[in-house]
Amino acid sequence: MRYRTLGNSDLQVSEISLGSWLTYSGGIEADATRACTEAAFDAGINFFDTANVYGQGAAETAWGEILSKHPRDSYVLATKVYFPMSDDPADRGLSPQQIAKQIDASLTRLRTDHVDLYQAHRFDPTVPVEDTVEAFRKVVEQGKARYIGFSEWTPEQIRTAVEIAGPDLFVSSQPQYSMLWQAPEAEVFGLCAANGISQIVWSPLAQGVLTGKYKPGQPMPEGSRFASADMAVSKDLVYSEAALEAVQRLVPIAEEAGLSMPTLALAWVLRRGEVASAITGASRPEQVHANAAASGVRLSDDVLAAVDRALGDVPVTGPTLAPAAQPGIKRR
Repeated sequence: MRYRTLGNSDLQVSEISLGSWLTYSGGIEADATRACTEAAFDAGINFFDTANVYGQGAAETAWGEILSKHPRDSYVLATKVYFPMSDDPADRGLSPQQIAKQIDASLTRLRTDHVDLYQAHRFDPTVPVEDTVEAFRKVVEQGKARYIGFSEWTPEQIRTAVEIAGPDLFVSSQPQYSMLWQAPEAEVFGLCAANGISQIVWSPLAQGVLTGKYKPGQPMPEGSRFASADMAVSKDLVYSEAALEAVQRLVPIAEEAGLSMPTLALAWVLRRGEVASAITGASRPEQVHANAAASGVRLSDDVLAAVDRALGDVPVTGPTLAPAAQPGIKRR
């Protein structure tokens, strides 16, 4: 496993990380969650990404039990705040009160006194950005988080928050990024790099589409993510006949390069120096090890050119507002 520095921080994160979005929030059983997490340690993965909203705290609780058995300095732990945590309309967003409440709740579930990275799961345009920045800075000053990041903020939102916060608060951005979803390359990568902010990307395998297991015109494979109602919630982002056909054109490219499809897809994401880590999900330990094998793989220029030809105009490439993201900024 190779490691990269996360933005302007002193955190060294594994190039492949383990996420708990749809799997450990209830999509798979507790024994599988434990097996996958232990497989990650075995594979040299040290970066674990979750959020308070995953399973309404279930993912954090599961990892709190498992990770607390390991030395705290043996892993880098990230969680997030923003999405609704109850039916109370005030129990969401990035107000100072909500951030203060949710960091404490997350730490309790995670059985730790601090997270290494605390992330705004989306931008909250209903709260003055100055209030949000000050609240995150307070979390760091209190020792409850070492660093702050954000997920799926627009360039305007990033630029404004960094201007207010200065160069030392935000160290990471978490956008969707894969061969099929290249949108953040347009603006976000360059803007963040200029401000010492790394990318930790979600859905680098396009929720499994880039493994090649979904075939055009064929039913969902039994046991696959999209065959599960619980785990197919964002299927429409990456699943289409055109995408499936493009992926099938990638298969011979991977074979000729001597790579599996997941390795090709993950190595493609990691070809960019702006990316510190690719967050992968897994429901079986062997998937964890297969994903980890992509660390350190370098794709030749010929392979990269062949990938571009195979994908054609299928990928999303222009600036694109993320699911549940809202444009706009509120100032004091």
